[in-house]
Amino acid sequence: MDALPPRFFKPETLAELLDVPLETVYQWRKKRTGPPGFRVGKHVRYHPDAVQAWIAQQMAADIDQAA
Repeated sequence: MDALPPRFFKPETLAELLDVPLETVYQWRKKRTGPPGFRVGKHVRYHPDAVQAWIAQQMAADIDQAA
């Protein structure tokens, strides 16, 4: 089993990290367009590796569109 990351991100942490409004993070989750999250009871959390992979995917898509 892989080691657990030091911390999972809360939606607020993700919004701050990406410098977007918290409502944007909630809309991404609702539309399934943002980084994949998971539930811990009633709380949503994001694995840092999944967020990093999503960011890389967004950057690659942006580069492809610009070319």
